[in-house]
Amino acid sequence: MSESNSVNVTNSERGTAYSPLYQQIKALLLKSLDQGEWKPGEAIPSELDLAARFQVSQGTVRKAIDELAAENLLIRRQGKGTFVSTHNEAKVRYRFLRLTPDDGHQPTTRSEIIGCYRVKAPAKIAALLALRPVDTVINIQRVLSFDDKPTILDNIWLPAQVFKGMTTEAVMQNREPLYAWFEGQFGVSMLRADESIRAVAATEESAQRLQVSVGSPLLQVERVAYTYGERPMEVRQGLYITSHFHYRNSLN
Repeated sequence: MSESNSVNVTNSERGTAYSPLYQQIKALLLKSLDQGEWKPGEAIPSELDLAARFQVSQGTVRKAIDELAAENLLIRRQGKGTFVSTHNEAKVRYRFLRLTPDDGHQPTTRSEIIGCYRVKAPAKIAALLALRPVDTVINIQRVLSFDDKPTILDNIWLPAQVFKGMTTEAVMQNREPLYAWFEGQFGVSMLRADESIRAVAATEESAQRLQVSVGSPLLQVERVAYTYGERPMEVRQGLYITSHFHYRNSLN
């Protein structure tokens, strides 16, 4: 069987049939990741095993894995193999948090949960999470401190149907970074995010939470995070103090 026609593409995958072969293999690997065949932190099969499974060359598999590694979905470990990325990995734990200290010092972080509520999804949040207006969401409010100084006020929205069993008590007791907790406790991996940023003035409430004066300049960051299949899983509305920090991003 020639490599050009060795991948069995179903009708549901017909849209990728005309893409390069390595892209088809990448799509099949993503499908296996989405279905939980390999869990976060676990090793995936070797390139040789995957090449035999899909009946393609090892080079084709390697190219597909290279792209997934570049997107931080997989992590290569020299001499050990390739592993599914996890938010417990230092390399990816805070990859969505772009606030950087001006002096380069890496501060210690502390999360203080203000509240956790189950509510009917506000119209904007429902639209961003691809929910119906009648669906329920979980709203987590917290303050993230750097070196014990309140720095970020977060308003987080999650689809309640996906995060079943999340309670106020569980949120309060959690000591992991939220994305690592979402992954380990609820099986939801946040893979990428879209953000919109604007400058705003601190309201009375946000000023009190962040211990600044009313009207102080803040950076407002709204993030929509996605899991496999481009499914939106979180809306995070953050207010950032930037007096000693700057927002840094790398553009390709």
